[in-house]
Amino acid sequence: MHQASLDRFNEAPARTAEALLLGCCRSRRWAERIAAHRPYPDPDALLAAADEASYDLSVQEIADALAREDPPGPGADTPPAAQTALLAAHDTYENRFGHPFVICLDAHAPEEHLDQTLAGIRFRLGNERDEERAVAADELRRLARGRLARLVREPWTQAAPRTAAPAASPSVAV
Repeated sequence: MHQASLDRFNEAPARTAEALLLGCCRSRRWAERIAAHRPYPDPDALLAAADEASYDLSVQEIADALAREDPPGPGADTPPAAQTALLAAHDTYENRFGHPFVICLDAHAPEEHLDQTLAGIRFRLGNERDEERAVAADELRRLARGRLARLVREPWTQAAPRTAAPAASPSVAV
């Protein structure tokens, strides 16, 4: 991870830090809590704080953060049949569970994202509501952690606080 980026994050005004953090997880309380506990001595301490803050979110706060996820559409080079399948699967999932499907794809190559997403939606549609709530919360935590890790790994400027937005990272909400 990039120490200069962590230093800039630690030194940023609270509103800037919170805006950056909201690009990682759409929970205001999560962002405020992590920003309030700065400075972090190293990236591992920041990620540990993010994990702890994620586990402290209430069911309603997780639901609100999930509802605020901006699901990107399929890539421009995705064949029309695959786009249709993905959009239909996403609609079915959202109608069943009331929030966008989220999945962390950090461990997968970009060319596997579509297949992993479709397989994930199909598999998770079989979950009961409470079970899926727990799975989605875990995926949201993984997304936030990956986005935050990229935030402090790469240089950023205060003029662009949404550098960790999901569309710019391999962790996506689909």
